[in-house]
Amino acid sequence: MARKMLIDGEVETKFDFDLFVIGAGSGGVRASRFSANFGAKVGICELPFHPVSSETIGGVGGTCVIRGCVPKKILVYGASFGGELEDSRNYGWELNEKLDFNWKKLLQKKTDEIQRLNGIYKRLLSNAGVKLYEGEGKVVGPNEVEVTQLDGTKLSYSAKHILIATGSRAQRPNIPGQELGITSDEALSLEELPKRAVILGAGYIAVEFASIWRGMGSTVDLVFRKELPLRGFDNEMRAVVSRNLEGRGINMHPSTNLTRLIKTEDGIKVTTDHGQELLADVVLFATGRAPNSKRLNLQAVGVELDNIGAIKVDEYSRTNIPSIWAVGDVTNRVNLTPVALMEGTCFAKTVFGGQPSKPDYGYVPYAVFSIPPLSVVGFSEEEAIEHTNGDLLVFTSTFNPMKNTISGRQEKTVMKLLVDAETDKVLGASMCGPDAPEIMQGIAVALKCGATKAQFDSTVGLHPSAAEEFVTMRSETRRIAASTKKAQKNL
Repeated sequence: MARKMLIDGEVETKFDFDLFVIGAGSGGVRASRFSANFGAKVGICELPFHPVSSETIGGVGGTCVIRGCVPKKILVYGASFGGELEDSRNYGWELNEKLDFNWKKLLQKKTDEIQRLNGIYKRLLSNAGVKLYEGEGKVVGPNEVEVTQLDGTKLSYSAKHILIATGSRAQRPNIPGQELGITSDEALSLEELPKRAVILGAGYIAVEFASIWRGMGSTVDLVFRKELPLRGFDNEMRAVVSRNLEGRGINMHPSTNLTRLIKTEDGIKVTTDHGQELLADVVLFATGRAPNSKRLNLQAVGVELDNIGAIKVDEYSRTNIPSIWAVGDVTNRVNLTPVALMEGTCFAKTVFGGQPSKPDYGYVPYAVFSIPPLSVVGFSEEEAIEHTNGDLLVFTSTFNPMKNTISGRQEKTVMKLLVDAETDKVLGASMCGPDAPEIMQGIAVALKCGATKAQFDSTVGLHPSAAEEFVTMRSETRRIAASTKKAQKNL
């Protein structure tokens, strides 16, 4: 409890902690450590570890480390070997016709790695002097939190500042039989590799798991409501991803939704809104995530939430209650791990470092780890049309990667630059092809620094590489005139 003390003739409130954080995922751990490094006394609570989350289990490291980015990328690596082994034959590797894949072995290696990382995150907190409590936290006052431990014991602590960093949780569609489906949490920990998988959705998780399971030999049906997957990305690049998924053997079902799931002796029977029936061993719902705020008691304290449960914050991540702050997916701003890290850093600098810092969401790079991956930074073509006034120059390069010329794989790499014709500033970059995320991180630095197309053109390429295409696109593919853009905006 907070205590009032008379110090030097003035009444001063003494708290148990300078900062108490609810949620030890990427954003919460970063904010805790950096705040402690600035001299703050910090406490943090997190649910007990388990690969599959629920309202009462989670783990230090959060979604990204335990049931998100890290285990997903491990499975993508595992799935990629399938295509690599096929491609190796034309490079002289003599392989037996039958190649066996041991899902359980990879699953155990994945679990070992996330447990190792869970331990590392705990040590990072301990080394920074942050006190970790295992249990469920909730806010019971502007300066008070309550932690329910595993045995049901409730502990109360006062804090000058409270930070909410509880992330988000996967959602299920409201259709008959939805209990027969799984979310990405369970998909990362399946005991058996599905021979037949139906995936509902078209975002990151949907296309990534489609690539993973198909790469491991499963039959995959990808069902989505729009004409192309990855809504919100550049339409031209979305079409490239769609072609690649289909080229890898994934059955695409655009403009389609699921209406019912029924358990049968031969698996789960899935019915679409077109009347088509599919049989699956696993049905994955990749239909979005929602802010994890329901059990925090926030509204009782007066913290404002939006209509989906996201915590409303100002540009410094502060809620309408001055002592309560929030970072990461629970605020539903830009839901990416590196963004949560940035927000956690800015919070610590603002509150304890004497350096008021606003998160900068400009030129945040994105990556979709499909096979092959898509990565972008800056505007899509559609966004550039919307946000710029003058002519827009579009530069593209489509080519067969050198590796494919020998392997025989028919899969093009596509790159794209968007340039403001008046200022010559590069507004956006996209790439779909091998190593796209590794290349795009460097491009993001250039765009963050305000690079022009002339500076791209004057940069010497690294040969032979795919990346050099970004500095050799001399001729514009098309120019979108300002008058044309105005007409498009008015459609």
